[in-house]
Formats: sequence, C-alpha cells, structure tokens
Amino acid sequence: LQLQASGGGSVQAGGSLRLSCAASEFASHYYTTAWFRQAPGKEREAVSCINTDGDRIDHVDSVKGRFAMSREAANGTVYLQMNSLKLEDTALYFCAAQRNYREQCALNAWEYTYWGQGTQVTVSS
Repeated sequence: LQLQASGGGSVQAGGSLRLSCAASEFASHYYTTAWFRQAPGKEREAVSCINTDGDRIDHVDSVKGRFAMSREAANGTVYLQMNSLKLEDTALYFCAAQRNYREQCALNAWEYTYWGQGTQVTVSS
C-alpha cells in the first residue's frame, strides 16, 4: 500500500488547511487510517484517526474542536481538515494505515503498518 499525503503548506495562525491521504487500494478496501505529526526536535505525535467503518474518529486533546477527519466514500481518500491553526501545529504530517478491521481506531504509531511520505505544515504569526 502506497500512501500519498498532500495539502500541506504555509498559513498564518488562525488559518486553515486540508490534508489529503490517498491510495489506490482505498477505493476497494477501507483501512483504519491516522494522521501523525513530527515537529523538529520533537517525537512523533498522533493527531487523529478514523476507524475502518469510518464512523468513529478520535483526536489528540490538543486538536479537539479544531481538526476534523473524514473519509470520502467514493474513493476512500482520507482528509484532515485543520482549522484555527496555531504555531504549535507546525510539523511534518504523515498519514498511516493498517488493513485489519478495527471498530475503534488507535492513536498509537505501532498500530499502523503503512506510512506516507509526509507533508509539511507551517504556521506563522
């Protein structure tokens, strides 16, 4: 499975970005999918995840109320809508996926088998 993450960029604080995570296999099979991020000098951090059925989503506390995750039914592309961006959201964002059915997704890196290349999000004042 090859994941293609896109949508990163530079934005001022308070602005919005939408990240996309696509894979050709997403159209035929839903994967439990998550977004992670890593800022320079910091450990990788889980951000949001969506379960296999797409009806349960979880977020790390620092982004709750600001970020939303969704899946497009037609092709399985997963999105991370990021609103009210803060300076501390600056990081390289990765999407990750795993094929096994999960009723509830996990905000743990070890859960995920496949990783995308990352897309940079930079928030400035």
